[in-house]
Order: sequence, then structure tokens, then C-alpha cells
Amino acid sequence: MTTLNELADLLFPNVARSPEDVLALYPPRNLPQGAKVTRFAPSPTGFLTIGGLYATMISERLARSSGGVFYLRIEDTDKKREVEGSMADMIESLAAFGIAIDEGPAASGEETGAYGPYRQSMRVPLYHVWVKQLVRQGLAYPCFCTEEELQAIRDKQQERKVTPGYYGEWAVHRFLTPEQAKEELAAGKPYVIRLKSLGSPVSRIGYTDLVKGPIEMPENDHDIVLLKSDGIPTYHFAHAIDDRLMGTTHVFRGDEWLSSVPIHLQLFEVLGFQRPEYGHIAPIMKMDGTSKRKFSKRKDRDATANYYRSQGYPSLSINEYFMTLINSDYEQWRMDHPAEPYTRFAIDTNKMNASGALFDMDKLNDISKDVISKLSAESVFTETSWWAKAYDPELCGWLRENKDYTLNIFRIGRTPEKPRKDMAKWGDVRSSVAFFHDGWFAEETAAGYPLPTAVDALTARGIAGEFLDRYDPQDDRDTWFGKVKEIAEAFGFAKDTKAYKKHPETYKGSVGDVAAVLRSALSGRLNAPDLYDVMNVMGEERVRARLNRFVLS
Repeated sequence: MTTLNELADLLFPNVARSPEDVLALYPPRNLPQGAKVTRFAPSPTGFLTIGGLYATMISERLARSSGGVFYLRIEDTDKKREVEGSMADMIESLAAFGIAIDEGPAASGEETGAYGPYRQSMRVPLYHVWVKQLVRQGLAYPCFCTEEELQAIRDKQQERKVTPGYYGEWAVHRFLTPEQAKEELAAGKPYVIRLKSLGSPVSRIGYTDLVKGPIEMPENDHDIVLLKSDGIPTYHFAHAIDDRLMGTTHVFRGDEWLSSVPIHLQLFEVLGFQRPEYGHIAPIMKMDGTSKRKFSKRKDRDATANYYRSQGYPSLSINEYFMTLINSDYEQWRMDHPAEPYTRFAIDTNKMNASGALFDMDKLNDISKDVISKLSAESVFTETSWWAKAYDPELCGWLRENKDYTLNIFRIGRTPEKPRKDMAKWGDVRSSVAFFHDGWFAEETAAGYPLPTAVDALTARGIAGEFLDRYDPQDDRDTWFGKVKEIAEAFGFAKDTKAYKKHPETYKGSVGDVAAVLRSALSGRLNAPDLYDVMNVMGEERVRARLNRFVLS
């Protein structure tokens, strides 16, 4: 009679190593007490979502703050659903948003770390070692059911109105003897390897989720597939082996995996492994009219991490915003520690939002404007140039051909007292600085110039002409503004806003309207950075040329 050991050898004739042999190749990590080993383990079946980036940052922060390890593992066992370019997108997106991995594959294909390979498709022989062991122990078995037979089981279960699945009396091949299984193998029948579940349909298991707290769920009693007919493991089985070998201590993932917890707890128990701690994160929500909903990869352009790369959001802006979503007390910490890097804040999983954080684009933009306002002109130039190289080559060329000029543009309003906050992302730079570019300025003003309501076109041209006569690029700020006030008075406008507000009927408007005329003549806009600074950066020749063009318009 065939024994379980003989059946295991028939199923895996090329597996000579034991689990102990493999474990010796993956020794425990030498880390400080309390260090966390976390991972980002995506399937390359699509591009990285903003929710995936959010969950990944949580894992990375917890590893970093504890002196642990954060690694990348690619779960690429489902080749039919794999999307070309998705793995590279994920690796590049992590780097673009400042999430550095300690171990794992790079975009070049090379790997870093002693616990690889970090692609599951390259680890298949490791999984076979443990499946063979489970067969020997009578905890796994070959199942020869065809798709038609499985469908027939489902149909009967539906008729009887019982839970669908392969379990108990419905798991027909779990009762095969090793001898009967040998006969099926000899007949050349294809098979999968299933777990012989020891679970009971009436038993419940409990565990404490890192995000959701204590949870109780029905125990798994289904004979799940461990290896598919092509010898490739299922996600459930592969992740248990990998997390043990790679020393994973904490796993954060979307709460769509919550229903799989009973399976995963059972697998770790059957394999004799200490399981990692699990934290399940509710999906990030967005507003759709007056209601909240999940992001949709099909409907929402802003659902992918690549969208934020293409728009030019600095990585620090995304990081700062995510921290406000991760822990509600981060904003107070930021107010109390304005100069500290966000990495100094210790994430508390007990304070994480268990019901799903709302992604507020307006708030992200506000945070990003604040982040950019604190950067040096040199940093803005460098970051914008790199972004524009990929997404706006014309802007990139202009910046690099006119480096000194554009650096001076970026220096306008870059002061701690009252910093300019007109850019939320590098994609805003072109529109923000376009009027400094003579060609773009001409295009913007081809249809005319905007004017304040208190000033008609004829008066506006007169104001510009008068200022042109008095213009001296050597004037300091006070002298310059003194001339603007004199021109205002000469044209019937109040020299200061207080006088205008006190007696509005006496004046055509205020000195602010006169300045707005000059701003329009020089920038084609009524709202622009400090006018005196703008003129100094433009230089005398450009200022005179634009004022003349305005007077003659």
C-alpha cells in the first residue's frame, strides 16, 4: 500500500530539501528589540493607486521609526492578469514619493537584500518544500476535480442553499487514500494541491487587528488550494511562506483582505510559523457631489499614484498630507514642531482611522503650497526642471536656457515673513511664471489686457504712459511707490486706500487701481507677485517695451 511519504515523493520527486534546510538559508534578522519588519507586496496586475501608496507609507514609517526593515516583494504568480509596465511603475512611484526600500527589486531588475528572491515567481521551489511536507503529514492532498465537477458541486450547494465551497462532505478528494491518489496520478489526471482544513464550521477565531481592534470571525473550514495545477502557489499560501522566511512582523493592507484572515491564521498555525500582526486599512474615500465613495481606477484619473507624479506634486507634499490622514494628532504636532521633518513623528496605530479617511484635494493643495513656499529658489528650479523634462519639455528648455532669469523669478516673494503661495505643484509653474516669458505673455495679451473696474482703457493708457516717463530702474521701493502715488493723485485717484474708503465719492478709485493698471501692462494680469520685485526681475528693457506696447494697444 502507498504511504503518505510515497505519495509526497510521487507528487514532488525533485524536492530533496526539507523545511529545516530552507529555514537555515533565511536566519532571523539581527535587529534591535521592538524593530518592525514590514513590506509592500503588490501584484503587478495594475498601476499603483493612491490608496496603495498611502498604505505603503504606513508600513515604511513604522519600520523606519522602530529601527526595522521595509522591503518590497512582487507577488507575480498570476501571469495571466499581469499588466506590462506595472511593476516598473510601482518601483518608480515609490522612489518618486520618497519611500525608500531597504530590500527588494529595482527598476533595473537587480535586487538588494539577503532574503530574496523578491519575486514570488522565482521562489516556487521554496513553496514546494512545504507543500511536500504537508502532504507527508496528511495536512494537504491532491484534488483531481475538473472544472465541470466543481461546478456541479456548486450547483448542488445552491440547490440545498448551503455555503458554497470545497469543504466537508463536498471535498470529495480529501477522502482518497494514498493508493487511490497514486492511481489517479498514473492515469495522468491534472490536479491541484489543497489544504486539508482542520477547521470547524461552528468554531470561531479571534485576533486583535492593529487598526480595527479585537475581531472575532468564523474559523476557516474550506480546503483551499495551495498549489494550482501548474505548480504555482496561490497568494494565500505563498505569502505565509514568504512572510516567515523574510521575517515579516507587521502587515498593513486593505480591508478587502479582512475576510481572508481566518485562512491566513490557519495557514500559519498548520505550518508551525509565528504569524505577523495584521492591520487592515479602510479604503481612502473621495467626495462625489455630496456623498463619499471609494476611488475608482476606471473612472478617476486621480486614483493612481502616477497622476500625482504627472501633476508634479512634490513628494514631501504627499508625505505631509498622508501623515494628517494616518494620525489625526499629526496636525497639532506639526504646529508645535514647524521645523522638524515629518519623519520625527511616531505613528500610533491605535489612532488610525478605522472607517476610511477622506482624500481632500483642496487640503492637499494647501499643504503643498506651504511646502513649496518654504523651498529655496534653487530647489524650486531643480525640481521643476526635472518634472518638466518628463511632462513639459518646452518649459524645461526655457528654464534651463534662462537659468539666472528664472532663478530670480522664483526668488520673488520667497521670504519667511510673507511667502508667496501661488504654486501647489510643479504643473502650476508654467501658468505662474508665464508672463515673464515674452512669447507666452504676447499670447496671453493678444486679445487685450484686464483692467480694474474703476479704470477705463483711455485712462489706463494715460497712467502707463505717465509712469513710463517717470520710470527709473534705480529707484528704491519707497521712491518707486511715491511716483505711483503721485500719478494716482494726478489722475484723480486717492493716494492711499484709507482716504478712498473714507470719501469714495471724491475719487475715481485708489492707488491700488493705479498699481493694478501697471500690473496688467507688465504681466497681463490683475493678480501677480509684488509689482516692484517683478519689475526688478524683468529689467529695464523689458519693462519699457511692455509699457510702450500697452500704451499703444
